[in-house]
Amino acid sequence: MCQYFVIHPSHPQQRLLRRAADILAGGGLAAYPTDTTYAIGCRVGDKSALDRMRTLRRLGGKHFFTLCCRDLSEIAKYARVDNRSYRILKRHTPGPFTFLLPATREAPRRLVHPKRRTIGLRVPANPIALGLIEALGQPMMTTTLRLPDADRPLTDGDEIRRALGDSLDLVIDGGHAGTEPTTVVDLNSDPPTLVRQGVGQLG
Repeated sequence: MCQYFVIHPSHPQQRLLRRAADILAGGGLAAYPTDTTYAIGCRVGDKSALDRMRTLRRLGGKHFFTLCCRDLSEIAKYARVDNRSYRILKRHTPGPFTFLLPATREAPRRLVHPKRRTIGLRVPANPIALGLIEALGQPMMTTTLRLPDADRPLTDGDEIRRALGDSLDLVIDGGHAGTEPTTVVDLNSDPPTLVRQGVGQLG
């Protein structure tokens, strides 16, 4: 049965965040708001939940999920960050960016590009998303909540519950979200390469 939590967008209720984290810790799959779109996510390393995400989105094996972290120190556990990359990350996190960086041995194998050995990471500027990661005590593997063949992501918690309630363990309704994704930046090149222009503007 899918749980449905209405959480305040700027002052999330800690009691509900802890309950949401318990669902994820138990292998659950959740829809939650970010600073760009709604996303679906699970705890890091949860193969079963990750496979459910692939099925839900009809994603092939070549799709790479993002690791959603709470801060720069957590990013540094899963990616190698040199001084140049650190300055860019510090300037643009938290925020609507996904950064591609060289993966460390701590990075989940399923999230690492097999040839380039890179991983996509982000720190969202959304109190609910950050609070959920904090309550969980570890990052989340995540992807944009867009239905197969849809031209835009779902933007409303109740809409998500009606469309996907049977496929999810939790829907967090944090109000209306946008439809434009993160800006993806590859920090493996110098200068960095803009892979996808989204909400974030590189400064």
